[in-house]
Amino acid sequence: MQESRKRAHLLGFIQHGVNSHATGMWRHPKDKVGWNYARPAYWQHLARTMERGMFDAMFIADELAPYNTFANSSEETVKWAVQCPTHEPSTIVPIITGATRHLGVGLTLSTAFEHPYSMCRRLSSLDHLSEGRIAWNIVSSYSKSEWEAYGAETSERSSRYDRLEEYMELSYKLWDSWEPDAIVADKASGIYADPAKVHEVVHEGRFYRCRGRHFVAPSPQGRPVLWQAGSSDQGRDFAAKHAEAIFAVHPGVARMRQHSDDMNERLQGKFDRPKGAVKLIYGVQPIVGSSRAEAQEKQAFIRELVPQSGALALISGHFGLDFSKYPLDQAIQDIEIFGIQGMYESIVHSRGGGAVTVAEAAEIYGLQFSMPQLVGTAADIADQMETFLDEGGADGFMLLATYTPGCFEEFVDLVVPEMQRRGRLRTHYSGSTLREHLMEA
Repeated sequence: MQESRKRAHLLGFIQHGVNSHATGMWRHPKDKVGWNYARPAYWQHLARTMERGMFDAMFIADELAPYNTFANSSEETVKWAVQCPTHEPSTIVPIITGATRHLGVGLTLSTAFEHPYSMCRRLSSLDHLSEGRIAWNIVSSYSKSEWEAYGAETSERSSRYDRLEEYMELSYKLWDSWEPDAIVADKASGIYADPAKVHEVVHEGRFYRCRGRHFVAPSPQGRPVLWQAGSSDQGRDFAAKHAEAIFAVHPGVARMRQHSDDMNERLQGKFDRPKGAVKLIYGVQPIVGSSRAEAQEKQAFIRELVPQSGALALISGHFGLDFSKYPLDQAIQDIEIFGIQGMYESIVHSRGGGAVTVAEAAEIYGLQFSMPQLVGTAADIADQMETFLDEGGADGFMLLATYTPGCFEEFVDLVVPEMQRRGRLRTHYSGSTLREHLMEA
């Protein structure tokens, strides 16, 4: 009976920096004790912990420049370590995959400032080095800090997905340009590859031009696993068309169910993709204790560490609006935002439809990105995850960090065995590539 129950896919949500998404956690007395986030040993340990917990992958989020929307400055971002400093994500892939045998790595890489040719080359190279354990979280850059840092004009929202579609069209051409039997490797004749089977890509599009052969032989997965988190109507369509895993943030099971139903309709009805071909992954922030009282104490202490100014800098960067210009007691529902619509909607619904002030929005977002906090014993957290799987339509969870690596160690030591006991999590890896693990039922 247990074998027929939906099993969860787990991803560890992290950044290559001093602090991830829960603002102020670098201050926690248990954060990175004895570890340096800028050194290999920390990432090796974190990777081994996640693999011990049977995670599909480590998900490395990214931001290309310090947020500077709040008061038109990045000062508060730097002052409070609001996802700053953050190092480039792909540099740690060989460290993570070299320390593990099965754990995948999902990279957030922006299409905004890199041509598809170099993006495909980098991802294919990493897929080789990881023996087929790479995913690409496709983003197009939304914050003004990124565009200003690169000295570029912000792209119009109306054309952003047209550009992204062409980016993917050219990427597919490059990844698919080597035929399976293109490599001859005949030492007698000296012929290594048949050029007739390594097709030159000639692309003349609205946004991109390319003439060249893909510079990397086919990698173990052929293409990286494609992940996406589009939340607008256009974004959801893009995700439904291209992604193999779709991420979303919703504050509760009802909103998850709405999102799952909408995405399944797009996947099967609009893009004719087979049922189960795409995994729906929802964000949660687990805080586990040996008792409910202990977990609640941990939650309260973590909340106290979030600096209001830093949290305001964060939501200003993500929502594309300078919240220094708004009263802290103003309802956020009355403010039009220009940034990440899905995150904004999650904040709007975080109080069950009740008014959420700017101050409350900053507190919620600065700590948990409006993801549900799962607070309690291992059994309590497993109960909530089962509800999201069965009633919310979730296929898995993106676990938002608090203090690291401790929050993942505690989850793996306490919650993972409970989920396995219930038949809700794998007890071993059955494949060798990330795509194989992700596609497991």
